Amino acid sequence: MTLKTTAAWAALAAAIATPAFAQTAPIAAAEGASQLDELIVTGTRRVDRTAFDAITPVDVVSSQALTNVVSDQVTDKLVAITPSFNVLRNPTADGQQYVRPATLRGLAAHHTLVLVNGKRFHRSAFLSGNVQAPDLASIPSIALGRIEVLRDGASAQYGSDAIAGVINLILSDEEGFYGTVQGSQYYEGDGRLIETAARYGVKIGDGGHLVASVTYADGEATSRTRQRPDAIAFQNANPTLAVPNPVQRWGQPEREVLRGALNLMLPVGETMELYGFGTYADSWGVNDFNWRNPATDTAYRTTTLFPGWNLRSIYPTGFAPQFGQDETDFQLNGGLRGELESMGLTWDASASFGRDEISYFLDNSINASFGPQSPRNFKPGTLIQEEQNLNLDFNKTLAMGWLAAPANLAFGAERRVETYKIEAGDPFSWQIGPGAAAGLPSGSNGFPGYSPTQAGEWDQDSWAVYADLDMPITDQFTADVAIRHEDFSTFGSTTDYKVAARYDITDGLAVRGAFSTGFRAPTPAQVFSSRTSQGLDTTTLRLFTTGRLSPLDPVAVFFGAKPLKPEESQNLSLGVTARRGGFTGSIDYYRVEVKDRLAGSPNFTVTPAIRAQLVAANVPGADVLTTISYFVNSTETKTQGLDVVGSYRMPVGPGDLTLTAAYNYNDTKLEKAVVAVSELTRQNLENGLPQHTGNLTADYTFGRFNIMGRVRYFGEWTDAQFQDSKNLIQDFGAQALIDLAVTAELREGVKLTLGAENLFDQYPDEATFQASRGLIYSRNAVYDTDGGRYYARLAVRF
Repeated sequence: MTLKTTAAWAALAAAIATPAFAQTAPIAAAEGASQLDELIVTGTRRVDRTAFDAITPVDVVSSQALTNVVSDQVTDKLVAITPSFNVLRNPTADGQQYVRPATLRGLAAHHTLVLVNGKRFHRSAFLSGNVQAPDLASIPSIALGRIEVLRDGASAQYGSDAIAGVINLILSDEEGFYGTVQGSQYYEGDGRLIETAARYGVKIGDGGHLVASVTYADGEATSRTRQRPDAIAFQNANPTLAVPNPVQRWGQPEREVLRGALNLMLPVGETMELYGFGTYADSWGVNDFNWRNPATDTAYRTTTLFPGWNLRSIYPTGFAPQFGQDETDFQLNGGLRGELESMGLTWDASASFGRDEISYFLDNSINASFGPQSPRNFKPGTLIQEEQNLNLDFNKTLAMGWLAAPANLAFGAERRVETYKIEAGDPFSWQIGPGAAAGLPSGSNGFPGYSPTQAGEWDQDSWAVYADLDMPITDQFTADVAIRHEDFSTFGSTTDYKVAARYDITDGLAVRGAFSTGFRAPTPAQVFSSRTSQGLDTTTLRLFTTGRLSPLDPVAVFFGAKPLKPEESQNLSLGVTARRGGFTGSIDYYRVEVKDRLAGSPNFTVTPAIRAQLVAANVPGADVLTTISYFVNSTETKTQGLDVVGSYRMPVGPGDLTLTAAYNYNDTKLEKAVVAVSELTRQNLENGLPQHTGNLTADYTFGRFNIMGRVRYFGEWTDAQFQDSKNLIQDFGAQALIDLAVTAELREGVKLTLGAENLFDQYPDEATFQASRGLIYSRNAVYDTDGGRYYARLAVRF
């Protein structure tokens, strides 16, 4: 046979790129009902699977649904649409405020594999806590045709990281121009965000296309802050000084982001096509750090080593370091695919390269140990993540007399190389100056730089082979089996499998289930890198410095560190899916058991002898280190939950109404601690995310108008944070947020939208344990803590 039609090529292309199983079911958009019969690609290599043929659950998120969320980041859009997906806000939280970790089904961010057009997307260079994961926010949402979120273990199909599931971002191949201009601002009058976006696509030859997309976002900072009590006391004690109010700002950073994407397909004869696609993001951001109080901070000590030098002459009212980053992220993918008609075989050969580079800067600071020699602005270092992938995939239809329809056999191989680099910061950002002997802290205050001993380049490579077989055994019963063997240069090999099945009771009612094993290999960053960080003790109001060492570091080994092992999982899912008339829905139970789960070790007190050893090794800030830790395979956890999704479309009055509801119940328990874990680790694993999340969307279209209303619900959760003298643990209540938008078609192809998110300006419980440093709301909330926001958007299509 030949594949000449655009639809067939598109389905085949994505199917070859996406290993087997999980089809889709639930619909997460106003236009969702019409997507039930749309071909889906995530988790299946068949070219004839539709959204309702789900064996394991996938949310199909349309481009229109993405547009209905005001944020310029894909992560925030998915949170508003998919309840099992969460991302922390992390305002004023070091690098986490720029690269925000996202989770699926309550598991770690690095337990979800991210694909673009079915190809593995690289990780961010930022190691967030113990997690290193891809940054979805680097993808321009206007470039997407849709997103498919597979909510099931898929390591047997995709390899490492797919313990919780897979997010497949599918680039648009739409012809013509589409552009938007959007402005938004919080009710408080800050956080203004201006975003412009454009996409233009042209057809090439018979079935080919070229689509280019670009977005630019310029966002102002927000502040939900009260003046610190110690700043008030300092002002009262020094009435001649003008102490800023507030002395530091807690909120979202000031930032600029340029994103772009290209999607190309060129037919080569009648049975082959050349394809290529890529994404690019260039971002900049800056925000405050903790205020340094001249009355108490050790950086303000005076010493005869620096006669006449006093930090009060530079920062008389204290200082809040300004922390920021410049980041460049890109990925390029290319390949050739086609068909061998005589063999009934399709093939796809591809290669990709991804790179993320984060360069930090710290202004308005000091390396007090150098006294008057210290600069005030620093470059603490650069983090780089690079990944290379080679893939060869085959797909063959097998006619077997005992089957109701031909089976589909897919097999292939993958080669991957992952490299992590740390480039040292400027010397003043990490060196220990002569003033350290007098108790003046070393390193760039607020964010000690990476020293040459911490810098380096580390890599790991792997290869994999896989096979999967999709068998329609009867007209009602379909089974899928997949197996994958993968070998890593640093950890050895693993073999994983998946078995899934679906039984159609009637044309509109089916049951489905799957069992699989999975794994996630530690990254070079988690194995080899070390880092020093600073925090503020909210009880003593003194800075503390902690060190996270590589588990291979001799000091970490002294405290019991061992080489890291891959995390391993077992996944079970059972579900029911149904449709009748304008209704479609599904209920899916899942259980994910993770063994050797990666976490931080307990914090160990740094003795004078250990401190001297770390100082000799040029560990930044070692002279003031109070505790150290390392990564460890520490726990076994069991996560159970329920996903309920439904959509109903019906005519109402002069228009059509679509109701979409989604609910997720998620419960994680620490079943076993392989090594001692802190109460903070337990709290964050079991209670750090809400057990109950959900949303309800009503979308009504009549004539030239559309009204969208949405309720987002987040259940109770617990915030648990480390500090030097006493851990911080606080429970937070449930939160419901309401969004409303009205769209009018001004003329053909031109639409104006006016709307508000968090319409009634709801705020969560205050973080009482953070009041001493001026923070009002927790930094670890899974929803926006800045209150209501209104927006206007003009969209043009032709």
